[in-house]
Amino acid sequence: MSRNKVTNARRKQRVRLALRRSGGGRPRLSVFRSSKHIYAQVIDDLKGETVASASSLEKDMRTSGNTGADIEAAKAVGKLLAERAVKKGVTEVVFDRGGYLYHGRVKALGDAARESGLSF
Repeated sequence: MSRNKVTNARRKQRVRLALRRSGGGRPRLSVFRSSKHIYAQVIDDLKGETVASASSLEKDMRTSGNTGADIEAAKAVGKLLAERAVKKGVTEVVFDRGGYLYHGRVKALGDAARESGLSF
């Protein structure tokens, strides 16, 4: 494996371990961003199931003209995910940035999720 992949994997595991220690059994809002799209899930690690998910690949997101590679698309995904999670009864989560800096698209997604009813 390349050095960058190893470094990124270690960072991701370090973040996830810290979340497990401080999470207190709350579901985890996990973020993955690629160069073209952004994906988010609310995962209940105790049950091992995904409670809600949203991404910039969904049909209504694609028809609105968002490419998924910008902050506006990340805000839309965060809002959609929060609405789905609140509908399922989840209001408190732990934010898993997945080794990414809390900046740019990741921050926009988190802020939109907060505004739409999730607390972390």
